[in-house]
Amino acid sequence: MQTLPPDFEVIERLVRSRRATRHFRPDPIPAGLLDRLVDLARWAPSGYNLQPTHFVIVTNGGVRNRLCPACMGQQQVCEAPALVVFTGDRRVAANHFQAMLAMENEAGSATPEYVAALRAVVPLAFGHGPAGIGWLWKAALVPLARLFRPVPSIPAVDKRFWLAKQVMLAAMTFMLAAEAAGLSTLPMEGFDEGRVRRVLGIPRSHIVPVIVAIGYPTPLVNKKTRLPIETLVHREKW
Repeated sequence: MQTLPPDFEVIERLVRSRRATRHFRPDPIPAGLLDRLVDLARWAPSGYNLQPTHFVIVTNGGVRNRLCPACMGQQQVCEAPALVVFTGDRRVAANHFQAMLAMENEAGSATPEYVAALRAVVPLAFGHGPAGIGWLWKAALVPLARLFRPVPSIPAVDKRFWLAKQVMLAAMTFMLAAEAAGLSTLPMEGFDEGRVRRVLGIPRSHIVPVIVAIGYPTPLVNKKTRLPIETLVHREKW
């Protein structure tokens, strides 16, 4: 059997041991650690490197109490010493594209050909056109175009779907980093997004795909189950 680097065993242990934790001790997270975890999460990959994920860190007990009703009364919202609300920016192309290209050029991490391709593709993929309804013709033409050639999903048409994918990559990176730091997490999607936005002042231009509670768990039996891999893996074809 192939000998794997030690780092593989580390990540294997983290992935297998991480589980959703529903009850937390009130112990605060050490100063600076939460920021380090969020900093790691921002290194998660994103489409076109646009980095649409934002992080709202909530440690104030009063704010968490106000969030609890919007999160369907889930007690971990009040119990956990911190919440991280992950959002995705619908206007990310307008807000980040030029800054991202400038950073790529300065770092020398993108070839002129790749930058030229991005300048051609990103405005087309994300643009909504005049009066914000340009996505309609894209939505209408994509099914027709697929009759003749492969066509990827278009962010301008499926913006929420595209954003949710990007945000969840960052959220999973955050949760694995938390596990490595000795913390437990609980990803939540049971909440009223509009009410969460109002409590935290999140702009309507952002979606909220997931909220992650984080802290030290109360004693629990750290077991979880998964279906047999043979029921999930399909080789070469379905």
